[in-house]
Amino acid sequence: MRFRAFIGAVCALCLFAVTVFSDAAQAVPKGFSYDDIVNTGLANSCPQIDQTVRGSIPLDNGTSYELTALCVEPLEYFIKQEPVSKRAKASFVEGKSLTRYTSTIDQVRGPLNFNSDGTLTFIEKEGMDFQANTILMPAGEEYPFLFSIKGLEATTGEATSAITTSTDFEGDYRVPSYRTSNFLDPKGRGLTTGYESAVAIPSTGDAEKIRKENVKRYVNGVGHMSMLVSKVDSDTGEISGIFECVQPSDTDMGGKEPVDVKIRGVFYGVVEEA
Repeated sequence: MRFRAFIGAVCALCLFAVTVFSDAAQAVPKGFSYDDIVNTGLANSCPQIDQTVRGSIPLDNGTSYELTALCVEPLEYFIKQEPVSKRAKASFVEGKSLTRYTSTIDQVRGPLNFNSDGTLTFIEKEGMDFQANTILMPAGEEYPFLFSIKGLEATTGEATSAITTSTDFEGDYRVPSYRTSNFLDPKGRGLTTGYESAVAIPSTGDAEKIRKENVKRYVNGVGHMSMLVSKVDSDTGEISGIFECVQPSDTDMGGKEPVDVKIRGVFYGVVEEA
């Protein structure tokens, strides 16, 4: 009986140690096989910190830091549409993603730099920093866009000496063209290959009304993102929270005007010394 009580106490202690000193949060639990994960969406989910974690990560102005393992998972999508009434203003209407399990940005990293005014700036340098997506609207329209955080430069709203649950980052990023130079549209027109025009009467190929569709261009856009930290684990350096960004949709390589796409979701990252 004494040995049973002793073994039970040791097991309880081991379980406590595993819980306290476990590795960083994981989106996919350990021990899962490929068959357990495939077609479940788990691989498209960002890790999340336990709800009870409320800490802070102190930062020294003389030390170099970087944000690693940054994961950005979109959950809600909105398209800015013109109203039916002329008196009303354009507003964002919620849509549905047609992209199933490849919408999350992951393994992004970059330095965290102190500015002269004491604010902190994150600069995205590398990682899986874009994903192609398409939004289906209630009326049936489809809007392709390239979800991106390429070159994101996000700065805190005020001077800080630590990352806490009240820290927020805000800044702009580059949105590359949804299509690349070798892409051909349904009429065989492209930027570096394909037909120069696709009309029944060749002499009308340079008409102004179809010139934008004939002359393909690689168009870069600019997006704006806000990231609000809501959970901090000071022991592991993990942070997580919510984000919202607005960026342009696809332009069909300059053939049509983009619309504004608003994306909301969650993010996760790890703050480390560089």
